Order: sequence, then structure tokens, then C-alpha cells
Amino acid sequence: MKIENQYNSDHQPIGYAVKDWSRREYPTKVLLEGTYCRLEKIDPIRHIEDLYHVYGPTSPSKNWTYLPMEPFESKAALATYLKTISQSQDPFHYVIIDQVSGKALGTLALMRTNPEHGTIEVGFVIYSDQLKKTRIATEAQYLLACYAIDDLGYRRYEWKCDALNEPSRKAALRLGFTFEGIFRNALVYKERNRDTAWFSIINSEWADRKDRLESWLDEANFTVEGEQKRRLNEC
Repeated sequence: MKIENQYNSDHQPIGYAVKDWSRREYPTKVLLEGTYCRLEKIDPIRHIEDLYHVYGPTSPSKNWTYLPMEPFESKAALATYLKTISQSQDPFHYVIIDQVSGKALGTLALMRTNPEHGTIEVGFVIYSDQLKKTRIATEAQYLLACYAIDDLGYRRYEWKCDALNEPSRKAALRLGFTFEGIFRNALVYKERNRDTAWFSIINSEWADRKDRLESWLDEANFTVEGEQKRRLNEC
């Protein structure tokens, strides 16, 4: 639904009215429950064994090309990192738990939170190969978006990535984010330039995106072997 701008007394176009707006809250919820997975606030003790397979030295190097960090060479180093991020309010880090196996398969976070204006970003998306291209990966993103937009009431939900990171860009579009453009020379990381691709979902379009995700995630959309009957872009 397109929302029309309005005009002031000088006949100048101005943004549409946002009535009764109030400052949003920071993320605090420690458990987001789904059908195939749950998101738990990172616990450096309970989650370290599983996450060492995701973050540790056996993790494929290609998984770290577009991340601002490298795999951890020791469990002790990872433990220190997990303790630090578990205490962070922004980013607010979650671990993705498979409901069947109980294993932690990856992480993601709500970050760059702006409560005054109602903007928030999903980031620190780090998946094991076991998690990629699964129902769990999609549901994890769905759960986080529901929390940010439905529960906390944020108006703008962002996704950003290196403009050369084609898998991340495709994932954003598949999930229903709108591509907004490239910020050139946005960052320097790993001694190289990063142009950043920006994507967003805004609150006025979330209901449509949410219905689409729920249709795809419905158990009836999968065979007993777990194969999808309809692709997400067909829902």
C-alpha cells in the first residue's frame, strides 16, 4: 500500500503524518520460539561447544570472506568473544537452535537500533553449512523480523551487506526485503574497500511479507522428506 505525502500551508510536499509515535524499546527478549527452531540469547557456557563448530578453525574459509572477523583458532578465544557479545545490548545476539536436535547451528543479531526513529537492523548472520538453505534458516529470520516489527513496533527493518556478497543479496530479496541502493566506499575492513548494499522492509509492507513467509513455512508445504512443494517466491 502506497502512503501519500501531504502538503503544508506553503504548499510544499512533506512526509505523511505519524501520529501518536513514541520511542521504541531495545530488544530484551531472551527466547523466540518457532516450529523448526528457536532463538535464544547467546549463553557463552551452554552454546560454546556447538558454536565452536560454526566459529572455529574447521569452519570453511569461504564462510568468512564477507564478515569483519575471522574464525577463532581456539575455544578459549571463542569463549572470550561469546562472553563479550552475550553482555551486549546493541547488537543483541541470538543463537539459532534446531528444535529437533537441540544443536546450535548459527547466530544472528538485532543491531544499529534507533529507538527514537524506529529503525533496526538484522546482522551478524553467521550460519553453519548445515543451516544454510533450510527451513530453519528462513524461520530464524522470520522470528527475528516478527519480534522487531510486530512486538517492538519498529518502522524500518534493515539488511546490509557487502555489495559483492551475492548470496547475501539474494537472501535479502528472497525474504522480501527491498533493495535500496549501494553506499560506495562505505567501509574499510580486512584491508579492503566495502561498498554496502542496503535493503529494508518497512512496517506498512510487513503484513504481506509475513503472510508469504508463513505460507512457505507451513508444514503442509513440505514433503515427509522435508522437500519444499512451493518455493518462497511462488507463495
